[in-house]
Amino acid sequence: MMKSTDTVKIEITGQHVLTVTLNRPEAANAFNTQMAQDLTNIFESLALSTFDIRSVILTGAGDKAFCAGGDLKERNGMSDEQWQAQHLIYERMVRAIIGCPVPVIGAINGAAYGGGCEIVAALDFIYVADTARFAQTEVKLGIIPGAGGTQTLARSIGEKRAKELILTGKVFNAQQALDWGLANALYPADKLMEETLQVATSIADNAPIAVRQAKQSIHKGLQMSLSDGLAFEIEAYNRCVPTVDRREGVQAFNEKRKPRFTGQ
Repeated sequence: MMKSTDTVKIEITGQHVLTVTLNRPEAANAFNTQMAQDLTNIFESLALSTFDIRSVILTGAGDKAFCAGGDLKERNGMSDEQWQAQHLIYERMVRAIIGCPVPVIGAINGAAYGGGCEIVAALDFIYVADTARFAQTEVKLGIIPGAGGTQTLARSIGEKRAKELILTGKVFNAQQALDWGLANALYPADKLMEETLQVATSIADNAPIAVRQAKQSIHKGLQMSLSDGLAFEIEAYNRCVPTVDRREGVQAFNEKRKPRFTGQ
């Protein structure tokens, strides 16, 4: 089973719910090479085996920052070759998060700048504390978002809004994130984890194969034409038909009881 590391804390916080906490509060939870490798290992492990985890919450340690992006102190003085080699690790990290078959919900508890904002946009959906702040600040450093931000942010909030935010690097707040469609709900900071856990538990109560197939159908289907997306949806649907859980769901409905899904 996966274990906590020096940079990332993992714990079971509900039945079939895993909470992953970015745990470098002294550095505003900025990700260094080690944290990126740790996150990659966690999410790639979930892709290989879910360990009966049915939903994941991603959040940051402390009450000020979710993630300040890449650790610029670690990057200070890097050669071009060293920078690019490290960035390959960051790219793999984001792909592992996006590719996770289990739903990943963000509980964004504070500032999410640069790469931190890119992680936010890569998640399935997010809830935000009223203290959360966001920005894609890369152009102020002579680079552009390179961990998916030009793609995932634009898909979340639209091309024109994404261009405005990425080209200016300006900060936007939790209410704006909600209004623009990046966030699904906004809560007082002291209620954020409680509300997020409630939804994560609700997802974990559902048939896990069906949840994973639905997630994949939505994500991949949006990258296809409508006709191709409809065909892909039926392929995902048909994977649910022969499952034990499909039969259990129908039987439980008819017996007027809560279904007992096993992921089979």
